[in-house]
Amino acid sequence: MSSSTEDAGSRPTVIANGRAVAFTPPATLFSLLVELGLPPRSVVVEHNGAAVAPSEFETRPVSNGDQLEIVRITAGG
Repeated sequence: MSSSTEDAGSRPTVIANGRAVAFTPPATLFSLLVELGLPPRSVVVEHNGAAVAPSEFETRPVSNGDQLEIVRITAGG
């Protein structure tokens, strides 16, 4: 996951996978994932301890201080 911490002092942040990540408000999970360079269809997200269905990414708001766990889905054999 790429980091957006360079402007963390002036922008709100979430804790994503244990790291502070700055984002541009207003934000949804979908827009945050795009800002981080993560294709929304390639991840599973837990937001403040609750699993989020991909169909909710575009409407689930993200706020300063939220806790996220983001796991990339990979195919393997």
